[in-house]
Amino acid sequence: MRKPLIGVLPLYDPEKESYWMLPGYMKGVEAAGGIPVMLPLTTNFEVIQSLAESFDGFLFTGGQDMNPNLYGEKKESFCGELCEERDQMEELLFKLVLELDKPTFGICRGVQLFNSLLGGTLYQDIPTQFRSKQQVLHKQQPPYTVPAHLVSIEKGNALYRIVKTESLRVNSYHHQGIKKLSEQLTSVAEAEDGLTEAVHMPGKSFVLAVQWHPEFNYHLDNHSFKLFSAFVDQCKRVSV
Repeated sequence: MRKPLIGVLPLYDPEKESYWMLPGYMKGVEAAGGIPVMLPLTTNFEVIQSLAESFDGFLFTGGQDMNPNLYGEKKESFCGELCEERDQMEELLFKLVLELDKPTFGICRGVQLFNSLLGGTLYQDIPTQFRSKQQVLHKQQPPYTVPAHLVSIEKGNALYRIVKTESLRVNSYHHQGIKKLSEQLTSVAEAEDGLTEAVHMPGKSFVLAVQWHPEFNYHLDNHSFKLFSAFVDQCKRVSV
């Protein structure tokens, strides 16, 4: 059985005008038995279509905030940096990948992307727009290998079947989050303040996204590694 090829969405630095990558995204996929390949940043439909057809699965990485116009809102002053090219590319790619039913894993921006493109909305800034009696640290300081808060997972759901636990301590580095959940997605993990921390798309081979960052501690935390492993295992079925 050949190792599956996993397309990893690139990170973009506007100041340096450069594509870049956190090693954990690539090494997490490789440790789980896949071959990670960083994709080009492009809005050329023919290129994106070829990528969607050529790879066995896709990892949608973290990065800039989603453009609020994707979920029908105007950009507020507390919204962060945007990357129009990433938004355009990932919107096209995500649609094609869903049509082809390729395994798809999202991390941080990834969960926000899935929700936005499937009809949900986001808090543009959690500290400004979301209030809860339960204080949760959603944007921690380094080191990011250390857990920041707890998430709860309903027994039997798609995430539970991977991690085999009803509670999980996760790291956290984000200021945006899901406000209205897409009707096409199911919430499979929640923070103690009620914010959705992971989503699953029923009816697809593998469409899962988490708000936390398993790429920072996949080599230290078995639950984080299980996420990469479940994703790559599904990609192996495509590559047969």
